[in-house]
Amino acid sequence: MNDSSASLPSAESGRTAWWTRLLLSEYFVLYLTLAYFVALLPFIPVMGTPGNLENVLSNVWPLLAVAVGQTFVLIVAGIDLSQTAVMSLTSVVSAAFMTTALQAVQFSSSPLWGWFLRESGGPLGGTGLGVVVGILAMLLAGALIGLINGLSITRLRMPPFMVTLVTVTFFAAFALWLTKSENIINLPGAYTAIGTEGFGALSYALLISGGLAVLAHLLLSRTVLGRWLYATGANAVTARVSGVPVDRVVVFAYVFSGVCAAVGSLLYSTRLQMGRPTLGADLLLDVIGATVIGGTSLFGGKGKVLWTFFGVLFFVLLSNSLNLLNLNSYAVSIVKGAVILLAAGLDVARTRLARRAGA
Repeated sequence: MNDSSASLPSAESGRTAWWTRLLLSEYFVLYLTLAYFVALLPFIPVMGTPGNLENVLSNVWPLLAVAVGQTFVLIVAGIDLSQTAVMSLTSVVSAAFMTTALQAVQFSSSPLWGWFLRESGGPLGGTGLGVVVGILAMLLAGALIGLINGLSITRLRMPPFMVTLVTVTFFAAFALWLTKSENIINLPGAYTAIGTEGFGALSYALLISGGLAVLAHLLLSRTVLGRWLYATGANAVTARVSGVPVDRVVVFAYVFSGVCAAVGSLLYSTRLQMGRPTLGADLLLDVIGATVIGGTSLFGGKGKVLWTFFGVLFFVLLSNSLNLLNLNSYAVSIVKGAVILLAAGLDVARTRLARRAGA
């Protein structure tokens, strides 16, 4: 009897330790994704078909590019709501340079019509230089919007939420004004091939987004800049006293976020084969949700690109399953919002558990 009584606390302690290790594992979201997939497969068999899995992966790469930038901003205890506007604006900026034909009836009221846009297309339409200049303009525009965000936060001491809320409103409206809400089509094949082709089984989207993710991972894990980013997010005052150039680190995070959003815009717009002034308008929930679900803390100082990849994988699979269930857009948004709320609560619980385990 004594032996049995002694084994109960030990078994209970073992189960608690197992759950603690699982919750604190950096692969927790990956395990959750696999469990979610296996649990739903009997009810939605089409989820496991090769065609659907290929569709899921093709949706992972553009969202991953944008979420990597959001990861950097969250690590420095900020938030970037302007990423969707960056996608909208950069999408039409690049398309405006390289389009080969436009209809006057659609674009004659655009402020660009007559001196930049004509019926023959953009200024570099039909030339080999158009694609290169268009993509460079796209990345530059993303970096400039990120710079505006970063400088407004560090120089004017404005809250990140308010700054990026203003810039998302301004630049989303600016993209609509430039094009008068019209999509810019007739883009060259060399541009649209980025979103539809690749090297064998490796799509260009995978290579671009994967390369960006690897670069971001190396920046965070192998460089002094990475340590500065974490230190700034954990405690900006302490980091500043320790010699970290906090303001420049914050500006860098927002510039990088803008560039990542532009890369996401490149992948989405090449797949759609158009410059769309509303591109990304409904993606903010997905970007922030995927990043937070991955484990990047909303309070700063914690996050990894690998976690973000797992979060994106889970969020894309969640969206895919909800679409296959033929739920309406309201129900989909409600479920996604609830999942993000649970993820934020789980982040708090995991943080407390980690502190308790380390104590």
